[in-house]
Amino acid sequence: MKVSIFSAFYPFRGGIAQFNASLFRALEKDNHVKAFTFKNQYPNFLFPGTTQFVDENDTSDRIPATRIVSTFNPLTYLSASKKIKESQPDIFIANFWMSFFGVFLGLFARRLPNSTRKIAIIHNLIPHEPRFFDKWLIRYFLKRYDSFVVMSDAVRDDVLRFKPDAKFIQMNHPWYNHFGEKIDVTQAREQIGIDSTKKTLLFFGLIRDYKGLDLLLDAFNSLDDSYQLLIVGEVYSKLELYQQKIEQSPNKERIHFLNKYIQDSEVNLYFSAADLCVLPYRTATQSGITATSFHFDIPILATNVGGFKSQIESPGLGIVVDEPNAQLIREGIEKYFNERLKEPFIEAIHVEKSKNTWDLFAQKLISFSKEVY
Repeated sequence: MKVSIFSAFYPFRGGIAQFNASLFRALEKDNHVKAFTFKNQYPNFLFPGTTQFVDENDTSDRIPATRIVSTFNPLTYLSASKKIKESQPDIFIANFWMSFFGVFLGLFARRLPNSTRKIAIIHNLIPHEPRFFDKWLIRYFLKRYDSFVVMSDAVRDDVLRFKPDAKFIQMNHPWYNHFGEKIDVTQAREQIGIDSTKKTLLFFGLIRDYKGLDLLLDAFNSLDDSYQLLIVGEVYSKLELYQQKIEQSPNKERIHFLNKYIQDSEVNLYFSAADLCVLPYRTATQSGITATSFHFDIPILATNVGGFKSQIESPGLGIVVDEPNAQLIREGIEKYFNERLKEPFIEAIHVEKSKNTWDLFAQKLISFSKEVY
């Protein structure tokens, strides 16, 4: 089938670009796929990180995406929609994760013929950091699409709240396989420069307030000296808050903080060094961090927000604590090590790997597109 996809793709960095690069490669095995992406995704003055683009030395998959739209330049919306229409897709797939994308994503769908199947992959419908215009833009966007792909109970419920008759398929976020292989744990820790003998907790990914790093730091304060904490990711909120917490921690000598965006070629180093990946989030839908952690056979401790309970605890891949609370996080960490849960969790991860591949995700998406039309 002829499939066109709009999303973030190379040269843009981040989890959405990584997700769609993997999806593109899976879809192109059995379909003719055309990728479209941004000319400019965010104005620099609104972007909290150092850059929106991958480094030239990064090993990111260079999907040949046509750059067609500037988010804050409405003059590009019509020309972009024309280019998508000219690709004459049987299926058009849009990725939605920001409410203000709803205007041009809705326009793209509206200008396509009725014969084109219009599917939206909803990474996140309700913003973690809401704005007054979100609901209007979300409603406008949802009206323009025929069916939806969701990857958590939370997003499913959000979609149905706005559009009770929505046609949807729910699938797990596929597990990443493009970050290379796991390396020896001692070698990884020595390369990073941390103690090779301590129980190692990993917080990985872009750091925003809703991800609860402050809760993990509070929990770490009361752990004994057999533990060390590895924080790896670029701060997108108040760096001073985390620096102050680390400086005031009685365990600050065992906290290792790397404030930078990690290139794809380096991801395996940090997960190989970990015993447990911790997601102390205050809010969530699903997370690409789970898809990365499980690829490297690293169990997860998460809070009971979004879809974590069904994605992590139900299949026995880690621990989910009842709420975003420092004491509960600490107790969960101690339970994981004291009860020697790492090996049984890893065994369960091995069982689940074959169920969470990109090929299966792509095949189910195409089948779903045929069923609902």
